[in-house]
Amino acid sequence: TMKVLVLCALLALAAASPDLGFQSDDPGDVSDEQKQHDINFLLFKVYEVLRDEKLKHAAETFDPEADISHYNDGGAAVHKLVKELKDGRLLEQKHWFSLFNTRQREEALLLYDVLEHSKDWKTFSNNAAYFRKYINEGEFVYALYAAVIHSSLTENVVLPPLYEVTPHLFTNSEVIQQAYQAKMTQTPGRFRSHFTGSKKNPEQRVAYFGEDIGLNTHHVTWHLEFPFWWEDKHEGHHLDRKGENFFWVHHQLTVRFDAERLSNHLNPVEEINWDKPIKEGFAPHTSYKHGGYFPSRPDNKKFVDVEGVARIRDLKILDNRIRDAIAHGYITAKDGSSIDLRNTHGIDVLGDVIESSAYSPNPGYYGALHNTAHIVLGRQGDPQGKYNLPPGVLEHFETSTRDPAFFRLHKYMDNIFREHKDSLTPYTKEELEFHGVDIENFCTSGLLETYFEDFEYSLINAVDDTVDIDDVEISAYVPRLNHRDFTFNIDVNNHNDHEVLTAVRIFAWPNRDDNGLKYSFNEGRWNAIELDKFWTKLRPGYNKIVRKSKDSSVTVPDIPSFHYLMDRTEEALARGRKFDLHEYVSALGLPNRFLLPKGNRRGLELKVVVALTDGEADAAVEDLHTSTKFNHYGYRGVYPDNRPHGYPLDRRVDDERIFYRLPNFQGITVKVFNRD
Repeated sequence: TMKVLVLCALLALAAASPDLGFQSDDPGDVSDEQKQHDINFLLFKVYEVLRDEKLKHAAETFDPEADISHYNDGGAAVHKLVKELKDGRLLEQKHWFSLFNTRQREEALLLYDVLEHSKDWKTFSNNAAYFRKYINEGEFVYALYAAVIHSSLTENVVLPPLYEVTPHLFTNSEVIQQAYQAKMTQTPGRFRSHFTGSKKNPEQRVAYFGEDIGLNTHHVTWHLEFPFWWEDKHEGHHLDRKGENFFWVHHQLTVRFDAERLSNHLNPVEEINWDKPIKEGFAPHTSYKHGGYFPSRPDNKKFVDVEGVARIRDLKILDNRIRDAIAHGYITAKDGSSIDLRNTHGIDVLGDVIESSAYSPNPGYYGALHNTAHIVLGRQGDPQGKYNLPPGVLEHFETSTRDPAFFRLHKYMDNIFREHKDSLTPYTKEELEFHGVDIENFCTSGLLETYFEDFEYSLINAVDDTVDIDDVEISAYVPRLNHRDFTFNIDVNNHNDHEVLTAVRIFAWPNRDDNGLKYSFNEGRWNAIELDKFWTKLRPGYNKIVRKSKDSSVTVPDIPSFHYLMDRTEEALARGRKFDLHEYVSALGLPNRFLLPKGNRRGLELKVVVALTDGEADAAVEDLHTSTKFNHYGYRGVYPDNRPHGYPLDRRVDDERIFYRLPNFQGITVKVFNRD
């Protein structure tokens, strides 16, 4: 009641003060705050009726086909979706959805196309409100998230955290049951969520990484930004270096997982082998909102063919074809032409082939090794469909990192990529130097220390609801890894008589393996975690570069809670004020909390290296030293760096003395402590 009174007072204040209204060059423009309001309510209680009267009215009265001049495709997409709806061909509501299900993905993309081809916000929001009544909820959420990420109409809209929109995919079933009890008894509740498994399972030691809801969000967000179904001719623009980005994001997840394992006295993860059993089973302890529990997998499960998807023999054939292409140095395209792999662009082509995305030059021959393997691995609990189980956790980007087999699968993919990378000629000293730039000193300030903290998120959207019953506060809290703030300090001498632009590249890798033996430079650089990359200018003479850990371009801050987004948006609308959310517009990076591996009480030794490279030559866009728009994977399909991901550590190093003799390269050894 108090919130309603406050909101009414704010609305009255706005009405009495017309000069507080939003400023716009075009009176017909819709403010970013209004767009944020609409998106908030379209996703709020997505399994229930709309709670916003304007959107509810649009859902009941809007005719999507009435005026096709509001679509930039002549209404083709909306005509197709409406026909499918009228013919009763769409997936029912209150049913599970998986992007790996071809038909369900096609239906979600029908709605995405309608939203993406809407010329104005009114058409976009009215279509979303209208089809929300009829489209399967999972398909609706996916289509809306993809559209907001890629539409020019929504550049400044922040999407609510998925773990509060569809909590079932991120929260243990036991906690969901407690949330239902709290709702039914109208008793506020705050419930602790535990990681799956027990101490009898060694993988439990690293569950805090794979089951972290921020990491889950990072993974699904990347696949929303760089979807495998993306076709330039339909979407209107190209996603720059999408295949290479696919390689790098999963490579980084894999090497980070290995660093967490070493922090917890576990061996690095082993790659899967189609001829050997999967040693580690997995019990997800999660369920669909509608559709039952996620299937489990027992220990020592031997791979078997999955009916209607693939035979294990098929995966081996695809594997052989890809490795054969790497060995020969070229991919054979559909038209029979050869595409050279032995250059800096080769990794991009190979990533498109392995995923496989719509960018693959020959999917008929090379298949879709990654996507098919996800389905095959996810279905091992019911490979013949005998029990009619729903898809496994590996068939959802939101849930796949929860299963340790995800990292085994991607270690397997990563080793294929390494075969290609190791086939390239190592960099020479001349290629690596940055003329006139010397690093005099490199160090960190502040103790490198990690700790666990409790993180709380809302479960209001997890329970069934009605407009006649008031909400009660229901939330879950879960321990998550974080680290103390620290800085990198780099003393640099620019011997040139003019200012130069430099790209600062910082990496780290565990100094020793699980047996306590030091990694060679070549082995270490392949296991390197990227800590930061940024551009800065160096004036002639001495320069001191100070970089805070929280500013890393590799990471992003926590997305504001759904409650915060709704409250602040309504307050901004009522007062006619701007609501600045620019730092949260992209959720593409890794959570900043995971910048460092956990370490341990004795201290995990890390080799930390920094390279200063020629910023003018490396920059793919202008003003990178002042721009805050580009994160590590770019901005709206544009990648800012001309160099390969991981440069200058992306190629094999036959003689590490080359690096240690570079004046623009320096390394130190540090320790990361965990006091918990």
